Amino acid sequence: MQNGQRRSYRAELLESFVLFLSVVKWFIIATIVGSAVGFAIAGFLRTLEISTLYMTGIPYYYLLLPLGMFLSSLMTKYLARDAEGHGTEKVIEAIHRRAGRIKLPVIPVKFLATVVTIAFGGSVGKEGPAAQIGGGISSVLADLFRFEDRDRRRLVICGISAGFSSVFGTPIAGAIFGIEVLYIGNLFYEALFPSFVAGMISYHVTTLLGIEYYHRTIELAPVFSGSMLLQVLSVGIFLGITSFVFIETMEGIERIVKRIDWWKPLKAVAGGLLLVILTLLFSDRYLGLGLETITECLNGHTVPWYSFLIKMVFTSATLAFGGSGGIVTPIFFIGATAGSFFASLTGLDTATYAAIGLVGLLAGATNAPIAASIMAVELFGAQIAPYAAMVCIISYLITGHRSVYPSQVIARTKSPSIYIEPGKVLEEIDHIEIKARQRTFYGLLIKLIEYLNQLTGRLLRKLKDKMRNQ
Repeated sequence: MQNGQRRSYRAELLESFVLFLSVVKWFIIATIVGSAVGFAIAGFLRTLEISTLYMTGIPYYYLLLPLGMFLSSLMTKYLARDAEGHGTEKVIEAIHRRAGRIKLPVIPVKFLATVVTIAFGGSVGKEGPAAQIGGGISSVLADLFRFEDRDRRRLVICGISAGFSSVFGTPIAGAIFGIEVLYIGNLFYEALFPSFVAGMISYHVTTLLGIEYYHRTIELAPVFSGSMLLQVLSVGIFLGITSFVFIETMEGIERIVKRIDWWKPLKAVAGGLLLVILTLLFSDRYLGLGLETITECLNGHTVPWYSFLIKMVFTSATLAFGGSGGIVTPIFFIGATAGSFFASLTGLDTATYAAIGLVGLLAGATNAPIAASIMAVELFGAQIAPYAAMVCIISYLITGHRSVYPSQVIARTKSPSIYIEPGKVLEEIDHIEIKARQRTFYGLLIKLIEYLNQLTGRLLRKLKDKMRNQ
């Protein structure tokens, strides 16, 4: 018995020692990654700021959009194809399909292509390049230290977290985002500690280098009531539907553009011309990052009610026609303006619901409700936390099994009444099975909806047959 206890004690000591070594190892590695990514992102943000200020100082600068789209598409087509589109999606795809391997040319090409796209007025964001630059640096370090595939994945996830943390000034949300965005219904806990370290180091490096971030405390008295809960439920559903519409708009425009069988840079010129026409029809507020409009909403000012719908089209067109950039900053724009619109309909505080809309749409569109909830606290203060968290979860559920990142993998469905084969990539899902229990009210409701759906289908077929006969 004593021998058995002694062996158990030794095993526990050995286990603790191994874990201690793992903590030290990953602390050192994550510090290196965070420092390198912090320097790179600071350079990226400063270059983006200078180039954007220069271009927007030119009257009617957006008339040069076709040229900007052409240059961006030319770079990504001939120098690094993976730098096309929004970068976070490419990193997720690399982690799932290539153990996180990212080619070295992607880093400078993504850097330059994004700066060109945004400076000339393309409606994209800055988180995608940050994630791809961070992931690319991590992949290079993994090659240098000859990491095996499992450690390489972990290191690249650290790069995503470091990039996200330093580009928005949200180190905790950035760390969580890196491990949450890979799967639906699961967190990659193996990378949690190094992601936190990399995110914190990267954030502090960028602040030391003079990068400033937008943080605004929302003054909200936390009064829980039935009406407040109803408002939270309503805005969560509204943002979930908005997220659904945005994803479908992106996919729809991408399908249309893929049918145009032109040389890619020429197609990008056509996309630039389309964006110029849209700008002349509506406004130049939908070009670039759109930070001024986001700030207006968060300060309680009104913007055109349809702003969130127009921004969807601008962003979808920019990415589909060959622009390079991220998707999260446009999500912030769409979420903030959608929240502002909802507040104007219901007579609620515009600034509060713009802030809730910003994080709520992020949760739904990216399937990252935990990171979005934490981001609400980091950006807007702790008072907004309970409302933002509820809205984020509702939006995440209402959006369904779709995402702006189609390479996300299903680990667990969002409801036990829905069955999707675990391990399926979102873009490969061709069938969703509803498994509601027969004798419950919910099961009967599902059956009723299915019956009405079949009945509608039969009526439409009969109507088509009748029209053909006439």
